[in-house]
Amino acid sequence: MNKLAVVITHPIQYYSPFFSILSKKFELRVFYTYGDPKNNTLFDSGFKKNIRWDIPLLTGYNYTFLHNSARNKSLNSFTGIKNPTIIKDIEDFSPQAILVYGWANTSHLKVLRYFKGKIPIWFRGDSTLLDDQNWLKKQLRKILLSGIYQKIDLALYVGAANKAYYKEFGIKDNQLIYVPHAIDNDRFNLERETDAKEIRSQLQIAEDQILILYAGKFEEKKDPKLLLNAFLKSERQDLHLLFVGSGNLEHELRLLANEGLKNHPNKRVSFMDFVNQKEIPSIYQACDVFCLPSKGPGETWGLSVNEAMASGRAVITSDKVGCHLDLVKTGLNGWIFRANDLTGLEDILALLDKNLLIEMGRNSKEIIASFDYDTGISNICRILK
Repeated sequence: MNKLAVVITHPIQYYSPFFSILSKKFELRVFYTYGDPKNNTLFDSGFKKNIRWDIPLLTGYNYTFLHNSARNKSLNSFTGIKNPTIIKDIEDFSPQAILVYGWANTSHLKVLRYFKGKIPIWFRGDSTLLDDQNWLKKQLRKILLSGIYQKIDLALYVGAANKAYYKEFGIKDNQLIYVPHAIDNDRFNLERETDAKEIRSQLQIAEDQILILYAGKFEEKKDPKLLLNAFLKSERQDLHLLFVGSGNLEHELRLLANEGLKNHPNKRVSFMDFVNQKEIPSIYQACDVFCLPSKGPGETWGLSVNEAMASGRAVITSDKVGCHLDLVKTGLNGWIFRANDLTGLEDILALLDKNLLIEMGRNSKEIIASFDYDTGISNICRILK
């Protein structure tokens, strides 16, 4: 039976179902390089809290938590992951190919360098070229990344912007394999009307009001302040804005909301803390439209857009969100605006119509149906076999 080794930092809710399905096709072993998270809990610097997902992340596939000898363990530092035995552990497994998620830590780059020319190396990441950079930074980045990507045999690209990124740094067309960014569509598609109505009731949102949702990390690159400012400037009285999540901008967002609402007694802005995976589909289904207004730098795909679409909701994104080229069809299932463009987002809010959003939500479900695990798994199996 063919063997595939996967090298990834830690269990991630989006990838675990993918690994479970893959393991039914051939012998799979996932090597988690961060080490064994205590009680399956990790500190998320974006959410500013310890996160323990409430859905199974380690069922249906074989895995190994590697010893991480880094002095200061971190998911966000190049030296935060060091696995002394990673080469031996992979060699002992004897895979036909190695799939590496990301290169920006000591161990993952070590795997790319050591196994180049020995075992086919596949690479998965979701970076794009959507950020604006000056000429010098672009040239330095090209030198660095072209050298790194020379060490891989295949790149598993997630969408159009990610594909363009790989080609910019020397990956050829015959090295590109389409493995779309996907979530468990069925879990978000499951009808949760009762829960959704209860959420709206708790927030005192009437059925004919339009609820705009932002769900994620309250951080600069995602620019939730732009959405709040556009909402406060809107002259409409039938809109309600809900922020779900946490992060270092939370205090500032609450202050801005409180100050802005003093002159708008009929407007409503609500906040909810981080919501775990079992409950988040009900939040999406309670809203009428989801907005991800990211400005970057460093924004990648935006899997919350997948979640909102699978939940049957219209979506609004900026042009810095990596998935906008693939998932958002203006006028069909949502809108795209230029990042940092307050007026552009205001104009979109002026267009929101309850019946139109319902129709767009149906279109979102149809579009997202093809962004599933099966497409990527089929392509991986074809290559491995």
